[in-house]
Amino acid sequence: MNYHRFFIAVLLSFFMVIGTTTANAQGGEKQLVQLSGLVLTSDSLIGVPYTTVIVKGTGRGTVSNGQGFFSIVAEQGDELIFTSVGFSYGQYKISDTLDEQRYSIVQLLTPDTIFLPETMVFPWPTKDQFREAFLSLNIPAGDIEIAKRNLEKQRLMELGETLAYDPGETAQLYLRSEAQKFYYAGQAPPMNIFNPIAWAKFVQAWKNGDFKKKK
Repeated sequence: MNYHRFFIAVLLSFFMVIGTTTANAQGGEKQLVQLSGLVLTSDSLIGVPYTTVIVKGTGRGTVSNGQGFFSIVAEQGDELIFTSVGFSYGQYKISDTLDEQRYSIVQLLTPDTIFLPETMVFPWPTKDQFREAFLSLNIPAGDIEIAKRNLEKQRLMELGETLAYDPGETAQLYLRSEAQKFYYAGQAPPMNIFNPIAWAKFVQAWKNGDFKKKK
């Protein structure tokens, strides 16, 4: 009696499985497909980076990488929309008769040029304000004028009083002074009062007015 009940239970389970499979087949349940591919330009076959791939009618999608590669899970019969800035959008419909769960495609996008209307941008709302701003404009001096101003004698004197001594020049002056001492070591240095060349320079400086008191 127990064997008969067990046999009947097995038959019922078998028919239930068959019925469920048949119902799913009749209901047209779609199979999932792992779709991968490349998005390329139609003229030069260069990868289009960061292309948006959307399953039409759903909120599902993905974005291609820097080389244009993408991968998305969709259902058989779904339609994919490819969009990227500067290109016309592309479409691809997944066949509902695919035998494999993995499929690869190459999607080409055509460059699209968009011409915008001309736009004039003005920093001043009226011509009167522009005229006033233009007349009060302080035009900077040119490079030549700036160079002349920096090379004026008074300007150089002011810079000489404020700037620090150059380390290289200071070292050379010290070395020349020490060399002068060593050159006359053990003897009295010459006195320029008996030097005719020094007297000639003194007379010439006197004629030039170098010793006059400056205002």
